[in-house]
Order: sequence, then structure tokens, then C-alpha cells
Amino acid sequence: MKSLKAAGHPFSVSTRQLAHLHAGNSDQFSRRLAEIGLSPLKPTQIEIFQINVGKMCNQTCKHCHVDAGPDRKEIMTRETLTQCLEILATHAIPVVDITGGAPEMNPHFRWFVEEAHKLGKHIIDRCNLTILLANPKYHDLPQFLAAHQVEVVSSLPHYTAMRTDRQRGDGVFEKSIRAMQMLNEAGYGQENSGLELNLVYNPTGAILPGPQGELEEDFKRHLYQEHGIRFNKLYVITNMPISRFLDFLVVSGNYEAYMQKLIDAFNPSAAMGVMCRNTLSIGWDGALYDCDFNQMLDIKIKDAPAHLDDFDLDALSQRNIQVDQHCYGCTAGLGSSCGGQVV
Repeated sequence: MKSLKAAGHPFSVSTRQLAHLHAGNSDQFSRRLAEIGLSPLKPTQIEIFQINVGKMCNQTCKHCHVDAGPDRKEIMTRETLTQCLEILATHAIPVVDITGGAPEMNPHFRWFVEEAHKLGKHIIDRCNLTILLANPKYHDLPQFLAAHQVEVVSSLPHYTAMRTDRQRGDGVFEKSIRAMQMLNEAGYGQENSGLELNLVYNPTGAILPGPQGELEEDFKRHLYQEHGIRFNKLYVITNMPISRFLDFLVVSGNYEAYMQKLIDAFNPSAAMGVMCRNTLSIGWDGALYDCDFNQMLDIKIKDAPAHLDDFDLDALSQRNIQVDQHCYGCTAGLGSSCGGQVV
């Protein structure tokens, strides 16, 4: 750790460096699963098609596991998006979860939403909120998303400016507040509208999040009383020890302590409900992964075709899910998934 820290910052922990950090422990998580009868980890049913449509983003958040930013060039092409639509049209996968980067920056985003809506899929847009104000061409996104019954899931580290801006950049809180007000004006978060606005909370630091229900009550009270904002649910997610957050852990000397905290908090009930069991992750280039975190670590699917070109739902439904040390992040405490805490 000290040699990496002394080398200076910024740096990005590579896949090779991550393997070094995990040396001697790569089978530990599998052994924990075996103790509770879950090894090899298998899918339950593939219900969510989570598509990373590109790593380009108008923000550069400190906790971003995608390492997204304005300088990223990886963008899913219309051809690959068409492959996704063809698969969705022929298989009973009910949920399309669109992520990035800022997914709205993909030039084919609106077309894809329109086509997925025609297929009757439930669509999720993982919107960073500030994109709504980044450029006039995005100002009508609330109305567009509402017209297609898209569920909006957005990161908001805290209901105060200081803690939000510390994680996501100066001025982000103020822009996020205005963006949520725009979504409320379009019907999102309003009672009986059918338009869901759900927020995502990540802790600021090398700690585990508190109980989701209590945090949701706090967020709802503060955001409504101070800004008149309504939303549906708060999803509490553990910071995963990969990408920028891993950089922070290594540079600050917190890596070993944080990993031990995750390991000590292993929860068998949370392990039963990890999101990789009902979710398939699709990379911007059409490669297939067990989850979004494996995608960022380039841990591709095994025991089944690993690209949209050779998509085989039966084989994917019977595969062994690839696990490693970072998986402790999803099974610690009350668990963590793209839909919040598991138990």
C-alpha cells in the first residue's frame, strides 16, 4: 500500500494491481458461499437487462465505479442497441435498465427508449440529474421520460450541499435540486402519477451505509421541507472497492480495513439475493457480464456465450456466476444491489 501511495495521485488501480491486492484471497468469497450452500452461485431467473450504453458523462464523481467522465469515448452503437432490442423482442425479460456514464449522452438514447417502450418493457434510466441542465437539448428530458413511463433512478449522496458536492463536485447539489424539481413538475414522484423517481445514496467514505428505511425517511423530510421535492424510494448502495473508490482506499491507506469490514459483515441472507442472480449486464461493446461491477473489472461471463452475437438465454440461465473479493460489497450488512439494500 505504501509504495502505491507514495507514487502519488491521481492513479487508477489496474486489473493487474487489483489481482495483486486480492492475491491469496481469490477463493475466499467462494468458500463463504460454499458454507451456506450457494457455491457455485447460479442465476434464479434473468429479469433485468442492464445495458451500459457508454462511459461518457458530464460529471467525474469520486465514487464512480465506471470511471466515467467527459473524456470517455466508449459509446454503444445503434447496431449494438438494435441487437439488444432484437433479444428483448424474443425473450421474456421484463426490465430494461439503462446506465452509463450519463446514458442520455448516447446519441441513440431516445430512439432506444422509444423502441423498448413499444416492446412493453419496464424501462429504468439511471440519470445523474445534472445532465438535465448540462445543455438545452436535455431540458425536455423529464417530459420525454414521462411520456414513455420511464422510471428515473438518480444518485444523491446526501440532502445537504456540502456532503453531496464533496462526492460529486462543486455545485452538483444545487443543480440536482433543480433537476428533481423539473422531474416533479413533469409528474415524477407525485402521488398516483405512476412516474417513479428513486434516489441512490452512497456513503461518503470507507464506511457501510445505515438502514435504508431510516435514511429514506430523513431524505424525504429534508428534501420536501427545504426544497418541496417529492420522490418514491431511496436505494442505499455500498461503495464497491473498485475503480475510483478503490483508488481512494489505496491512496488513503484504507483498503485493508475496508475490505475486512466488508468481510466481517458478510450476511448469508444478503448473499441469497445478490443482483447478479436475476440481472444480466451488457457492456457498451456488446460483451456480457454477470453484473455491472464485473463489467468494470473485465470479468466476463464463463460457461455461456459472452457476447450479444451469440446470445443464448438457456445457457446464461444455467451458468456459474463469476465471483471475487469485491463481491463482499454486495453481501455486507443488509446487502447492496442496484435496487438498494437486499434484506
